[in-house]
Amino acid sequence: MQGSANLNVMIKAARAAGRSLVKDFREVENLQVSSKGAGDFVSRADIAAEAKVRDILMEARPNYGWLGEESDEVAGKDPTRRWIVDPLDGTTNYLHGMPHWAVSIALEHKGQVVAGVVFDPAKDELFCAEKGGGAWLNDSRLRVSDRARMIECVFATGLPFGGRPTLPATLRDLGRVLPATAGVRRWGAAALDLAYVAAGRFDGYWERGISPWDVAAGLLIVREAGGLAEAIMPGREIFERAEIVAANAAIFDTFAGMLRDRSAA
Repeated sequence: MQGSANLNVMIKAARAAGRSLVKDFREVENLQVSSKGAGDFVSRADIAAEAKVRDILMEARPNYGWLGEESDEVAGKDPTRRWIVDPLDGTTNYLHGMPHWAVSIALEHKGQVVAGVVFDPAKDELFCAEKGGGAWLNDSRLRVSDRARMIECVFATGLPFGGRPTLPATLRDLGRVLPATAGVRRWGAAALDLAYVAAGRFDGYWERGISPWDVAAGLLIVREAGGLAEAIMPGREIFERAEIVAANAAIFDTFAGMLRDRSAA
C-alpha cells in the first residue's frame, strides 16, 4: 500500500520499537522488571521501546502532542494533532515469554483517529490503516468477517485482573455472550484483538476499563476494514467511557445489544 508521510513515519517507529522488543524478548528471563500495580508490570524493554517511538515521531512532527502509556501527556504546539502510543501492548504476555504482544501507534486529528499502526514483531505482522484508505495486513487488504449467525462467531475480550472494578460487569457480559456463540478468547493484547477483528480472525471484541492507547489504532483499523466500533454505552465516546465494542456489521447490533442490556447508565 502507498501510505502518507505520517503513516510511513509511524511504521518506521513501530518497526524500530519492535526490533528492540524482540531482542529483549529472547532474553526475557533476564529483563529487569518493576511493579506498576497489582498484576500490571512495566519492563525496561517497555520504557526503551516507548523512547524509540517517541524519538522518531517527535523528530518528524515536533509540533504534535503526545499521549503514551509510560510517560506524561504532552500538549503540542499544534493542538489539533497528537500521537497516541502503547509501546508494548500485552506486557504480561511478553514478560511470561508468550509471543502475543504488539506496538500500537495512532494519530489523532481534531479528536478523531486518522491513522493507526499495530505491529506484531513476533509474527512479523503489521496492521495499518488511514481514514478513508482501507486497512492492511502487510501488503494484503483487510476485511472483517461476514459471519451473520452468533452461534458461529468467536469473540475476544479482556478480563479484569488485580481487583479491577469492571469484574462484575464483565462476568455478566460473559454470561450473556458465551451461551449464544462459538466461544470467547482472552489473549491479553487489546490492540491485536482489534486487529484480528479487522482480519476476520475474530468476529467481534469488547472490553471495559480500557485506555486510549489500548484501542486507538485498532479501532480505526476495524472501521477501515468494514467493521463497526463504538462505546458499549450508546451515544458516548469510546475514550470518554473507557470501553469498546467492535464487530462486523452483520452481527454488531445483536452483539452490542447483549452487552448494553447489562450496562449501567
